[in-house]
Amino acid sequence: MTFAVFSDGTANLPGYLREGIRVLPITYTMNDVPHIYTGDIENFDVHTYYEALRNGASVKTSLLNTELFLSEFEPVLKEGTDIVYIAMSSHISGTYNAARTAAEQLAEEFPERFIHIVDSLGCGFGNGILAVKAAQLSKDGVSCREAARILDDLVPHCDQYFTVDDLNFLKRTGRVSGAAAVIGTALNIKPILYGDHTGHIVSCSKCHGRKKSIKALAEKYRQKRMEIAEPQVFISHGDCLGDAESLKEMILAETPDARVIICPHEPFSGAHVGPGMLGLFFLGNER
Repeated sequence: MTFAVFSDGTANLPGYLREGIRVLPITYTMNDVPHIYTGDIENFDVHTYYEALRNGASVKTSLLNTELFLSEFEPVLKEGTDIVYIAMSSHISGTYNAARTAAEQLAEEFPERFIHIVDSLGCGFGNGILAVKAAQLSKDGVSCREAARILDDLVPHCDQYFTVDDLNFLKRTGRVSGAAAVIGTALNIKPILYGDHTGHIVSCSKCHGRKKSIKALAEKYRQKRMEIAEPQVFISHGDCLGDAESLKEMILAETPDARVIICPHEPFSGAHVGPGMLGLFFLGNER
């Protein structure tokens, strides 16, 4: 490994994809009870978590702060190792800026080392894809500076589309108005959202009914996917495994050689999109 790769629990990576990646914990409170999520998605009780949200549980998330990055980065730099950290979008969390602040402070203390913070402009598998790529580059012996350039160039190609089952969770985060949430729920309208080229979550279309929204995600993949051999496609879900499996079948119908990975959606951004969230992440020609 030519450099250290850091990510955090929002990357949504199952254990077999975390090799070579140092995953920082994320914290949240549910009904005022603090929780620490270490990124171990296999032991995340997806049903219990999202069922609590269905029943009205209050979840508050906390950004990763500068002190955490200082404490995690400094020992690595002292060992003489450069660092890449893959951050969730700077437009949905202050974590990116906290990491940048830590990097700037440590650069003064370790001027011979290189620290690069990647703004993934995404979350969930949206930054997980980049973390996996970073680990592979390090394993292959690519220098940290060259890897930083490759990763930054890859950010615009990390496509991420999702739909939700309950518009009220988006209402709480300001993604839709209260009136739109009420009307949309009454009319069974399911939005298709995506992380745009600036890292903001925006709506790109609306569907009537869940089945049509799943088909719309698959259609986005057909339109946007990059023509590569054996593509990797990532699907995350907020306690709706059956829908994730249906989406997987549609993806394989389009690209039978694809490696499709299904995983529960992590609790950090999951609190903002709610139960029934279904996300699709892949490398595309553009966002």
